[in-house]
Amino acid sequence: MTQGKQHGRDGGTGPGRRTLLAGAALGAAGLVAAGAGTAAAVPAAGAAAGTERGAGRGGNRLPVPAVVAHRGASGYRPEHTLGAYRLGLDMGADIIEQDLVPTKDGHLVCRHENEIGGTTDVADHPEFASRRTTKSIDGTELTGWFTEDFTLAELKTLRAVERIPDVRQRNTLYNGRWEVPTFEEVLQWAEAEGRRRGKAVWLHVETKHPTYFRKLDLGLEEPLAKLLRRYGRHRANSPVFLQSFEPGSMQRMNELVDTPTVVLLSGANSRPWDFVEAGDPRTVADLITPGGLEWIAGFADGIGPTASLVVPTTGGRIGAPTALVGDAHAAGLVVHPYTHRNENAFLPASLRRGTDPAAYGDAFALLEAYFEAGVDGLFSDNPDTAVLARDAFLGR
Repeated sequence: MTQGKQHGRDGGTGPGRRTLLAGAALGAAGLVAAGAGTAAAVPAAGAAAGTERGAGRGGNRLPVPAVVAHRGASGYRPEHTLGAYRLGLDMGADIIEQDLVPTKDGHLVCRHENEIGGTTDVADHPEFASRRTTKSIDGTELTGWFTEDFTLAELKTLRAVERIPDVRQRNTLYNGRWEVPTFEEVLQWAEAEGRRRGKAVWLHVETKHPTYFRKLDLGLEEPLAKLLRRYGRHRANSPVFLQSFEPGSMQRMNELVDTPTVVLLSGANSRPWDFVEAGDPRTVADLITPGGLEWIAGFADGIGPTASLVVPTTGGRIGAPTALVGDAHAAGLVVHPYTHRNENAFLPASLRRGTDPAAYGDAFALLEAYFEAGVDGLFSDNPDTAVLARDAFLGR
């Protein structure tokens, strides 16, 4: 077990908040979260799944494993809309995810990517036709419309649409129903929902392409920290996780607030973009070794690996779990893999049912494999499916 992060901004160094989140070796200490006048707790990582069976969603704790509504209930509504976020809560999700990108005038808005041609109706606005352009984002050429070229007032004239209509045709019914929310609006919504539901609404907040935006003088971390402080979610016991595919972004956030942080991990052969920019040769494969996880644990509270790093699906079948969960828990890190989806298009071949990519396959079998691997939570586009599978797993 590493020493844990030092965090004096909330008064004293004390035990690292990583210990509060994941200190299985130190007992059942939990993370008590302020919000909506109630408490919320993260159980000790690495504990048996039944340790927190009594907590449930009716109480004020995060169960293990927790269900994160990926971009909201994005399997049923256009992603990153208040409609998707609200439905995620209604379906029983424990945490709601947001991805943050900036506007031209420095506001943080909730979009999975800064390119918004596929998630808004911007192409239908002739007044913005000239904004269509090609940019290199983290080494990838993209053509479309980008949030950093729009003021917030301009973005508010757009409406959200379904990102993958070929797979989720039914979601297109809700095209145009919601605008692009700011993160501040989400914080206000979470406060109101917390009061209405009688328990804190947990958020999982990602900084997108932070190195790219910092080069544009649109750094994400400082305005994010300012908002977290404004709404009292800057403490080690706040009901929020921060996350990024760039470890440097979480190191920066660690200096600004005490909010728990998670390092997202893509495929084993990939490199975080801030590593690429800095000439750091390490890959994700290096970061998921015991030594790499100890390094992460020096500034973060958890990891969010792509799900195949936890349970491989080589040859279209569910394989044996890797050592990642156990190694991460040994380093004091919680594990929140991404992303589970119900549709055949996103399932290994052995779990598909029929030939329609949009039809549902045996989503429960894959969820059970993740839970058996000992994850502390997972991201799902279909939070109702994940909640049902989780509750069945804990009730065995």
